[in-house]
Amino acid sequence: MTDLLRAGDARFVSLRTYRRDGTGVDTPVWVVRDGDALAFTTPDGSGKVKRLRRDPRVTVVPCSRRGAVEPGAQPSAGRAAFVDDPAEAERLTGRFRARYGLEYRVFLLVERLARRGRNSDRVLLRVVPA
Repeated sequence: MTDLLRAGDARFVSLRTYRRDGTGVDTPVWVVRDGDALAFTTPDGSGKVKRLRRDPRVTVVPCSRRGAVEPGAQPSAGRAAFVDDPAEAERLTGRFRARYGLEYRVFLLVERLARRGRNSDRVLLRVVPA
């Protein structure tokens, strides 16, 4: 098993995406393992989605809900791809619901209410080792 897949055992991982100037931006995200990849979900239109549409390189490292990374934790490099197939997206959404349960559903409800009328769609990403 790769280090990237081991990171999927954590409840959250810090996902690093890259700005145009190469600066990394770390964000804690929900994660599930999906075969030989990790899957993430995030609001469409977020900064990380914009950065990933331009540059699919990422690094992941286990973290806390707030993004704190344990000292000595080693990041793993990967490449992200958007999940466009509706059936695949529904299957992965089910995996998130199963893993995070009520916590996930409550979070999505709060997110939807907070976005009031703005795009509340979420995208799904699969990350494979680089």
